[in-house]
Amino acid sequence: MAEQLPIAVLVSGTGTNLQALLDSVHGHEARVAAVASSVPDAPALARAQTAGVPTAVFPRADYPSRAARDEALADWLAAEGARAVVLAGYMELLGEVFLDRFPGAVINVHPSLLPAFPGLAAIEQALAYGVKVFGVTVHFVDAGVDSGPVILQRAVELPDAREPGAVLAALRPLEHELLPEAVRLLARAAIAPDPENPRRMAIRAGEG
Repeated sequence: MAEQLPIAVLVSGTGTNLQALLDSVHGHEARVAAVASSVPDAPALARAQTAGVPTAVFPRADYPSRAARDEALADWLAAEGARAVVLAGYMELLGEVFLDRFPGAVINVHPSLLPAFPGLAAIEQALAYGVKVFGVTVHFVDAGVDSGPVILQRAVELPDAREPGAVLAALRPLEHELLPEAVRLLARAAIAPDPENPRRMAIRAGEG
């Protein structure tokens, strides 16, 4: 078997995307080496513990600054052997102190078709705007808010959508497919910037 990419997963909530990773790529293309949360009682932590994955909690309030929190978080993930980081419902911003420790190896899943509706409450933003097509984006994380280069996207038509919960339920299966696929691509080193547009991530032929 090819070497498994050791990844860390950052969570803040229920952990359905973490579970998708544990059920699909963990032990295959990648290995979930560590799970960290910003919330002490996040249900996602129990999912990790059930799978035998080391966990830790890094509440922002426990540190004098975000940079101090980021440094402590990065130190722990590195000590656990992580070489890439997946944000799976992680509700905290990560600064350059953290990103510099994992250059080109931090990805996020976001419930909109970026660059539309970045930041918090993306589904609510989309509903307020009146869109009829919703979607999911997996992208590299940079120092901005959901502004890094796009890896994968998928859309779904919901012309009669009114409630955020219904939209989220429709988007969950897309998240659970795209996030593991992005990890597979990362593990195979199959993603590279397009020479003509460094913001466009090209997937090498035969790798997607």
